[in-house]
Amino acid sequence: MKLRAHHFASLAVALALLAPLDGLGRLPAQESFDFDVLISGGTVYDGSGKPPVRADVGLRGDRIAAIGNLAGKRARTTVDASGLAVSPGFINMLSWSTESLLVDGRSIGELKQGVTTQIMGEGWSMGPVNDRIRTFMLSQQSDVKYDIPWTTLREYLELLERRGVTQNVASFVGATTIRQHVIGFENRPPTPAELEAMKDLVRREMEAGALGIGSSLVYPPAFYAKTEELIELCKVAARYKGTYISHMRSEGTKLVEGVEELIRISREAKIPAEIYHLKAAGADNWPKMAAVIRIVEQARRDGLRVRADMYTYTAGATSLDASLPPWASEGGPEALRKRLADPEIRARIAAEVRSPGRDWENFYAMAGSPDRIVLVGFATEKLKPLTGKSLAEIATMRGKDPVDTLINLLLEDQSGIGTVYFLMSEENVRRQIQLPWVSFGSDAASMATEGDFLKSSTHPRAYGNFARLLGRYVRDEKLIPLEEAIRRLTSLPATNLGLEARGMLKRGMFADLVVFDPATIADTATFSNPHQYAVGVRHVFVNGRQVLRDGEVTSARPGRALKGRGAKL
Repeated sequence: MKLRAHHFASLAVALALLAPLDGLGRLPAQESFDFDVLISGGTVYDGSGKPPVRADVGLRGDRIAAIGNLAGKRARTTVDASGLAVSPGFINMLSWSTESLLVDGRSIGELKQGVTTQIMGEGWSMGPVNDRIRTFMLSQQSDVKYDIPWTTLREYLELLERRGVTQNVASFVGATTIRQHVIGFENRPPTPAELEAMKDLVRREMEAGALGIGSSLVYPPAFYAKTEELIELCKVAARYKGTYISHMRSEGTKLVEGVEELIRISREAKIPAEIYHLKAAGADNWPKMAAVIRIVEQARRDGLRVRADMYTYTAGATSLDASLPPWASEGGPEALRKRLADPEIRARIAAEVRSPGRDWENFYAMAGSPDRIVLVGFATEKLKPLTGKSLAEIATMRGKDPVDTLINLLLEDQSGIGTVYFLMSEENVRRQIQLPWVSFGSDAASMATEGDFLKSSTHPRAYGNFARLLGRYVRDEKLIPLEEAIRRLTSLPATNLGLEARGMLKRGMFADLVVFDPATIADTATFSNPHQYAVGVRHVFVNGRQVLRDGEVTSARPGRALKGRGAKL
């Protein structure tokens, strides 16, 4: 044994003598790398709004390790970004991927636009869940089916992380969900005990990482909540550095009053506030946008942290039953269908749908005509052939009045029916894009052009919202500089939300990045053919791992469940 050991030792020395020496006569060390990833030669937009610089970006682990001239540095993976923009990953301020991510964590529709973080919770959130809410959620499932093993909002987000998603996720806790959890669909104020129960649910979710309170006040049962109730919930969220974010009580007839309510909540609860998908809906209301901007900017001068987000289209999307007066939905979906089936109550509902809608948001009236109402999401197979047709077309096919057709469809489909409403002016869209306090959200689910997602149509914003901003409005129409658009997609929402170490390209920040071609980035989805991916995004990194390479999704699923700044758990 001693002889053999000596033999091998001699062999090792001989081999070492044959190995090449370095410049100092030393044997080379084991191969080492400066970075895990080196993105070289790109035009770097750091997210601050400052002009870009030509630089390299080095990633190590899940963080940005260096930015500058990194020539000569070695990396396990090198990405040539010559001629391309390198920026922080985009933050979707209003995502409805709550269900789609449960069945497809790839999130291709948004990944191909450079989105690295999705923010959820517009009024409805995926927790807290009790038996009543679980039963309701199961009853509302259509093309996408899923189990509900979680109880809290945090458990839902962590479930996404465990299953594997390409993007980071975070959520507001929904005021609708809180109210439904405690009160149900009843149209009444909470009792003192119920209000305390609601506040306790908010406290628990804020301590677990919720971003704040989200509301959607045009829809029942959220419509039934008074301002004072919302203030009390927001006071709890404010103690945890949360934000109040709202689909306001009106975006049309009482748009100005809706903004004033949001500002009152912000002032009295001492909480930052944000307007979801800023718009003036309905041609009669388009001129009100000037007043809205003045009111918000005065509140900001007064020291209130008020801002907004938007999508880049003149049509919105919600459900067909949103055209019904809110009182008709008291008690929930089954109670609504019973009222629609009752001839006398149906006649009353139909009459109110045909009226302007003074005390509620009448989507049918705001659209202006039934040919500006397009149905895109049926639950029943027998009605799916109507997908993509306007309410006017379907009414003509059936030989019925449009409002009668609307009610009949709701009864036949036994669902709310996904609907696109053409409501806004292009002039206002352009005007809003130029406001420095406005960020961007798709107000849609991230989808793929395959599988169950093709069973229904959708709004093109699901595939094109962010690419449309950068292509049409920044490059082609030059409404704002590219560096300002990137600030509004990155550091502005990250700062507003208090997302730790995200939204900027700086050393030590989390490595969420997008590499795209400013000359070709564009949306391709249309209202007639929405299931089409955006173009122009080459590479995407989330937490330092590449999730999109040369426009194709990789197998990496590094997305994380993010927490608000006041989280304690």
